[in-house]
Amino acid sequence: MSQPIVVPGARDVRATLEEPSSEPTAIVVACPPHPQHGGNRGDRRLVAVSDALVERGIACLRIDYGEWDEGHGEREDVRNAIRWASPRYDRVGVFGFSFGSGLALLTSADDPAVDAVSALAPPSSLGPDLEVVPALASLEIPVQIGYGARDSTVDWGPVVEAATERSDRVLEFSSDHFFVGQHEAVATEIGEFFAETLG
Repeated sequence: MSQPIVVPGARDVRATLEEPSSEPTAIVVACPPHPQHGGNRGDRRLVAVSDALVERGIACLRIDYGEWDEGHGEREDVRNAIRWASPRYDRVGVFGFSFGSGLALLTSADDPAVDAVSALAPPSSLGPDLEVVPALASLEIPVQIGYGARDSTVDWGPVVEAATERSDRVLEFSSDHFFVGQHEAVATEIGEFFAETLG
């Protein structure tokens, strides 16, 4: 079941809520890649993850960010989506791809409502005051990091190194940044992670 959602807040944030037919008790907020590079809630990786979650009885809220704000407003968009989800579901996860994975880690680090986070192709920084590695270091919830071994688009190395040192779940895919032909395999891993941590 799919329905449009307007996320309450000062910015215009639209989303698509996908739910299984059974009454879900958990939800994952899904954060798209960079909006200035065409990133939106229809991103194929987000849709694949959403499908995998729904198959496992977990709802998914795929968001679009409001007007571009150098990552700061977009971080607030994710916060507001979590605020929308938290009273409606028992457990809340956050997933992001690329730019969105940086936001997922940053937002999860300072929001106690988040129970688990998965970051696919995470950059080490989104800009000044938006450093991803320190945010990861402060997380005390289950964390999954996925990356493409041939990804030269984002600087994932410091995040993967920090996650490995923390014994987080780190997945390497034989892929570039876009995971072409591997969306289903990636989504299955992420779906299983959330089924285990939010189930």
